[in-house]
Amino acid sequence: MAVSKGKPSSAIRSLALEGQIDFGESKLQEALIKIEDLTDFPEIRWHFIGPLQKNKVRGVIKAFHVIHSVDSLKLAQRISRICSEEHKNVDIMIQVKLREDPAKQGFSHDNLLEVWAEIMELPNIQIKGLMTIAPIELDLSQRKDLFKDCRSLADKLGLKDCSMGMSQDWQVAIEAGSTWVRLGSSLFGERHK
Repeated sequence: MAVSKGKPSSAIRSLALEGQIDFGESKLQEALIKIEDLTDFPEIRWHFIGPLQKNKVRGVIKAFHVIHSVDSLKLAQRISRICSEEHKNVDIMIQVKLREDPAKQGFSHDNLLEVWAEIMELPNIQIKGLMTIAPIELDLSQRKDLFKDCRSLADKLGLKDCSMGMSQDWQVAIEAGSTWVRLGSSLFGERHK
């Protein structure tokens, strides 16, 4: 997936013309402008990859094809309820946090197993897989171990997909079983602060 957050519609258009169809955004308002600008590319699949605030759920459900950052049972329940109200189904990825990282949210291994049956019962959502983000201080070997743990948990739960790995570690993520890598700087160039 091409992580297009912070990038202009023209950059997305250039990649779409080359055949890229999956794009990741993390801010609803920014994404809505791009989605409107790119209506001539109906094949684009929009992925919401940022933290999802409860007041943005309805807008994200209406605009995006996949939500990669479902990090709590409460959020999954809210998405399910609003999908029902909107007469929509949405694909989701469950965000897991398998290493200590105060900057990230997500289910722990044990917490996810505790609530898994409850999540599986929720209507109007299709759980496609797990998503994880490696803490920044981990070296490549530690990242690969984390990604293997995520793949193992996904397999245990019978999930096909794992969204893990970014521009700096996508190779080890794929070796560990990632099915979705999130590439920003390697496709669009370095992000300007």
